[in-house]
Amino acid sequence: MSNGIDLAAKLATGLTAMDLAIGPVEQEKLLAYVALLAKWNKTYSLTAIREPERMVTHHLLDSLAPLPFLPASALRMLDVGSGFGTPGIPLAIVRPEWQLTLLDSNHKKTTFLRQALLELQLPNVTVVTDRVEAYQPEAGFDIITSRAFADLGDFVRWTNHLLLPTGEWAALKGVYPHEEITHLPPDVYVVGVDALQVPELAAERHLVHVRRQA
Repeated sequence: MSNGIDLAAKLATGLTAMDLAIGPVEQEKLLAYVALLAKWNKTYSLTAIREPERMVTHHLLDSLAPLPFLPASALRMLDVGSGFGTPGIPLAIVRPEWQLTLLDSNHKKTTFLRQALLELQLPNVTVVTDRVEAYQPEAGFDIITSRAFADLGDFVRWTNHLLLPTGEWAALKGVYPHEEITHLPPDVYVVGVDALQVPELAAERHLVHVRRQA
């Protein structure tokens, strides 16, 4: 069983390898999130990954890998199908100036998310229990992201009403989604695809940026 020191070292080493400058307070919160997830997971089976040391790699580092490819400025972001909070919670911890909304239709998962917000003290996060097609917020979002939520085409279609005219979809994918890109709606286009490097993760990761046609 890993102790806190092992996990802290693993996280710090991973962040250094990814060239991400994350402060000690934020790193502590990231590890507190893993501890809470591991605790709830015993009862609620939120994630198939049960070992905290693998959660550091597969959930924390994997969620933070897109950071260099996202705007540095303050923004409104929507994490669709957030599940147990990835990538939304790790991003919210390291970017307190961002306003994040975590959307999921599963009550069990959003109950966990609300508890995480309380324990981790994340005032920049809102949790919504709703189906994405039915969700009607007062204002749109600068960036809409998702991690293993849906096919790219469905993701864009289901969230089209939620994106600001100047906004961007930033979808986290595994292998390069050649086929999904060819089936995107005709009124959008791919701005670029970034290959993400996640330490100790023996799998491909890509971030796909999609915008509306002008």
